[in-house]
Amino acid sequence: MDARSVALLREILGSTGWVERTRELGLALRATRSPGGLLVVGTPEDEPWHLTAHLGDEARLAGLPQLDPTLVRWRPDPGAPAHLRVGLERIERARRGETLFVVTEEQAPEALLERVSDARRTGATILALDGGDPDLEGLAHDALAIPGQAPITFDGAQHLVSMAAGEGGRRTGLRDRLARLLERVSGPQVAD
Repeated sequence: MDARSVALLREILGSTGWVERTRELGLALRATRSPGGLLVVGTPEDEPWHLTAHLGDEARLAGLPQLDPTLVRWRPDPGAPAHLRVGLERIERARRGETLFVVTEEQAPEALLERVSDARRTGATILALDGGDPDLEGLAHDALAIPGQAPITFDGAQHLVSMAAGEGGRRTGLRDRLARLLERVSGPQVAD
């Protein structure tokens, strides 16, 4: 789904309250304090690759390194690139200032709920985008449930949340784009 499609979806859902709800969750993701501290996890059957990629794009476009996600996988391939080898043990190291974002349309398995509970106890912020899982939502600091009868699909909600996460930090004007280009070429400007 491209930016125009997301804008159209926002327009269609404008009077339903869903845009505001996805925006709130997207903005909550920005509370993460450090690059790599936004941990995104799904279930063993459905890892949120697509959402993780969109959040990475939004982090880059908005200049928000703390929004750059870490995909946490259930069974990472040891031969995969480093960013695809992050396993569940990373959740065990989650701390205050980090965010665990659980994305699952299905009921969260007990093994995931236990890890989420442990991460919450160690101070991590817990956010969830789910299909209506009361156990998961009970552990989350903030959750958005997308029930089957909602006027938005689970995939559509993921796009709205990821775009909302990058809003406000995104520089889009010509001067801003030139400033980013100059900074890349010459390095950041240091004040005297």
